[in-house]
Amino acid sequence: MKSETTLGLVVGNRGFFPDHLCEQGRQEILDVLADEGFDVIALDPQATPFGSVETRAEAAQCAQLFKQHADEIDGILVTLPNFGDERGVAETLRRAGLDVPVLIHAFPDELGKMTIENRRDSFCGKLSACNNLHQYGIKYSLTSQHTMPPASAAFRADLQWFGAVCRVVRGVRTARIGAIGARPAPFNTVRFSEKILERAGIAVEVIDLSEILGKIQRLDDAAGAVRDKLAEIRDYVNCEGIAESSLVKMAKLGVVLDEWMAENELVASAVQCWTAMEELLGIVPCTVMSMMSNRLLPSACEVDVTGAVGMYALMLASGRPSALLDWNNNYGDDPDKCVLFHCSNLSRDIFADVRMSKQDILAGTVGEENVEGTCVGRIKSGPFTFARVTTDDQAGHIAAYVGEGELTDDPLDTFGGVGVAHIPHLQGLLRYICQHGFEHHIAITHATVASALQEAMGNYLDWDVYLHNAAT
Repeated sequence: MKSETTLGLVVGNRGFFPDHLCEQGRQEILDVLADEGFDVIALDPQATPFGSVETRAEAAQCAQLFKQHADEIDGILVTLPNFGDERGVAETLRRAGLDVPVLIHAFPDELGKMTIENRRDSFCGKLSACNNLHQYGIKYSLTSQHTMPPASAAFRADLQWFGAVCRVVRGVRTARIGAIGARPAPFNTVRFSEKILERAGIAVEVIDLSEILGKIQRLDDAAGAVRDKLAEIRDYVNCEGIAESSLVKMAKLGVVLDEWMAENELVASAVQCWTAMEELLGIVPCTVMSMMSNRLLPSACEVDVTGAVGMYALMLASGRPSALLDWNNNYGDDPDKCVLFHCSNLSRDIFADVRMSKQDILAGTVGEENVEGTCVGRIKSGPFTFARVTTDDQAGHIAAYVGEGELTDDPLDTFGGVGVAHIPHLQGLLRYICQHGFEHHIAITHATVASALQEAMGNYLDWDVYLHNAAT
C-alpha cells in the first residue's frame, strides 16, 4: 500500500565531512519519498547549506518549520548522508516537540569511495545520533539494516513500515469510538476501562440503544436517505430471500448510525448486536456494521470497545478493512490451525464470497423472522495480521498482542462468517492469551503489519505489547 503520510525531513551534516554528500543525499531521499507516496516538510536548500542541519541556529530553523506544520507531520525521518551532527539532530527534535515517530536512516559507504573526499562515516554517525536521542529521552525507530541505500527495495519497505507506524500512532492517540447500547449481559469478557482508554487519548462516546431505535422509528420509509441506503445495501451484498421489510429496517439503521457517527466525529463503533436489536427492531445489525467496516469505519460486535480499537489500529496500519472474530474451534488435530468465526458482520473485503442471511444462533430464541441481516461466507485465503487490545484494569494500563499467520482454503462445512487460520506455534499463543486473561475476540486484516503495530503500540504509545511468532 502506498502511504498517505507526511514526514518532516532532517538531513544531518557535520562540516569536516564531505558536505556535498548532503546535497546529493537530500535529493536521493526526496526522490524515494515522492516515489513511495509521502509528502515531505523539509528545509529549503537556500535556507541552510544544502537544506541540512548542523548548528544550533540551523536546528532552531528546522524546528520552527516543523512547528509551523505540526498539524500535517505524522513522523520525522532523520537521514545521515555523512556522519551528521548528533547534537543538531537531537536539538531539532527537542525544539520541535512534535512527539511523533522518528526513523533514523544512514547512508552506506562504498568500498571504491573511501577517500577523504567521499567517505561518509554515517555508519558511526548513526550510533552517535541514537545515543543523543536516548539521552534526550526522544523515542525513535531504526531501519532494518544499519546503513541502507535510499533507492533499495529494503529501505522502501522500511518507509512503508514506518508510514504504518505513524498512521497508527497519530490515529489511535486521537481516536473516538462509539459505544452503541449496553454490552450483552452474559459477556463479562468485553468489560473495559473507559478511563484507561481516555488517558491514552481514546475517547468513548456512548448512546443508549433506545435512542437509536427512537430515531429509526421517526424515519419515514420513503425518505430519500432511506431509499439511498436501501439501494446501497442491495448493491453491497446479495439480498436474495431477505424480506423487503427487513431491508428497509436495515436502511433506517444505517442512516441513523451514519448520522450519529458523523455528528460525533467517530472513527469506529461497537454495537449491542443482540438480543434487544432483534426483539425490538426485528433485524440483526450485521450488514450495516459490515458496510461501515468496509468504508474503513470499523464496527465491532457485542459492544467490544477495545476490540474496535484493535480493528481501528489494524485498519490504520494496513489501509484495508478489518474484522472482529472469535478464536472459535480447533481444526481437527492440527495444533497450528484453528477456526475463526463470527455470525457475522465481516466486511465484504474480508470474504472470498458473501451473501446476506439469517443469524442462525439467535433464530431459535427470538424467531427466524427477526434475525435477517447477517453477512455469511468463507473468509478469503492469504496472509493476515491479528491483534487484540485490552485494558488491564488491575495494572492500570493498555495491553495488546499482535501476530501474523495464513488464512487457508482448508475444507470446512459450517455456517456464519468463517475461515481456517494457520499460525505457527498456535498452542503457545493460546496459552499466552489464557494466562494473561485476554478476550476471546480477535481483530484481523489481510496484510502483514504486526511489526508496525508492535512498534507503534509498544515504542510510541507505551502499551504492553507481545509480538507472537514461531520462535517465541
